[in-house]
Amino acid sequence: MASSTDAIQPADLGFFSTLAGAGSLSAAARELGVSTAAVSKHLALMEARLGMALVNRTTRRMSLTPEGVLYLDYARRILGDIDELQEQLGSARATPKGLLRVNATLGFGRSHVAPLVSRFVRKHPQVNVQLQLSVSPPPLTDDAYDVCVRFGEPPDARVVGRRLAPNRRLLCAAPAYLAQHGTPQSPAELAQHNCIGIRQGEQAYGVWRLADARRGEVSVRIRGSLTTNDGGIAVNWALEGHGILMRAEWDIRQHLRSGRLVQVLPGFHTPDADIYAVYPQQARTAARVRAFVDFLAGSFARQGLT
Repeated sequence: MASSTDAIQPADLGFFSTLAGAGSLSAAARELGVSTAAVSKHLALMEARLGMALVNRTTRRMSLTPEGVLYLDYARRILGDIDELQEQLGSARATPKGLLRVNATLGFGRSHVAPLVSRFVRKHPQVNVQLQLSVSPPPLTDDAYDVCVRFGEPPDARVVGRRLAPNRRLLCAAPAYLAQHGTPQSPAELAQHNCIGIRQGEQAYGVWRLADARRGEVSVRIRGSLTTNDGGIAVNWALEGHGILMRAEWDIRQHLRSGRLVQVLPGFHTPDADIYAVYPQQARTAARVRAFVDFLAGSFARQGLT
């Protein structure tokens, strides 16, 4: 019977991860550059040392036993930690590589982050990117992502926040709407207009805050017939003349330039929500994280978002 000290050997972890990913003994053999018999023997030795089966073998395909699933989960976690340690120690800092998990908001992620991910992986082919878009940003201390692109400076000292670009929120409306309903001259007049609402994340819904140098900050409770959690839909409603919208400049600037939307109350400022890359303290030295954040910052600067 194998002792607890030699039941699991370091070489087994990479072998089993490759085997599980390949899906069959023969496919794993081709990937490892050995014979199918050698793969079968290695697996048999592993199972003998552990005293349990890790794989259900059939004539066509294999599947993992519950113990095999557990073994694979830990093996991949340990192998990932080893890769991270290598990067932390500097042995892999020159070439970004490995898995990079990125989170971004739906609208900005779709229109700005996703195209940059495409360009980034062409430049760094050894990096594998998983991009997850969500309405609300994940908790700052959630370790499910390596980099989160979000709005507003993170208040948590346990994470790093790098400012990528400014993000002004502007009030706007279609010329047709203003021609029919008039153009508000003060924040208080917004209460008499149809305002398009956006429910996103933890932002306070139904209240717009505006400020100027003379009067300071003013809070206005808005009302309107249309509400959504998707910024793109809200912009389309504004373009169709349904009401006044508060939206980030990056999302409406082309419509302001073309005249399809007109800025409302330009003398008043809304709270800033600058664009930040947020990542854990321990990830700041990882080559893939540093390279991606630098790439985002440089790309936004060239696009004129900075």
